[in-house]
Amino acid sequence: MSTPRHIGISIACSLERAYALLAPPEHFPLWASGLAGALRRAGDGWLADTPHGAMPVRFSPLNDYGVLDHWLSPPGQAEVYIPLRLLARDDGCELVLTLFRPPGVDDARFEADAAWVARDLAAAKAWLENQPAS
Repeated sequence: MSTPRHIGISIACSLERAYALLAPPEHFPLWASGLAGALRRAGDGWLADTPHGAMPVRFSPLNDYGVLDHWLSPPGQAEVYIPLRLLARDDGCELVLTLFRPPGVDDARFEADAAWVARDLAAAKAWLENQPAS
């Protein structure tokens, strides 16, 4: 079993405000490029339109702990768990995603996945820090 990688970014936004903006599933495509295609409601869940067809996506229920976990179900593959957390820090917060290496993924692919996550977290930071104060 490989060691997971925790990828994080500091955000100049309170945890409460960041969570309120990030938690609605319809906001994920605004910064998470893997869900940048259409994300739509489907019954009690969500579907992401991907080049490989519709992919079910589950999101953690709203909570008071900064948990933004989600699960992707690629067609013909096992469900992928993506732990995502907001952590309070001074007058801002940290957004941290834990990246697990799936079996059979080599170092180059894992590093590319980590770079992709870092870009998405940077996009979340930019989006959050540029939202008008409410």
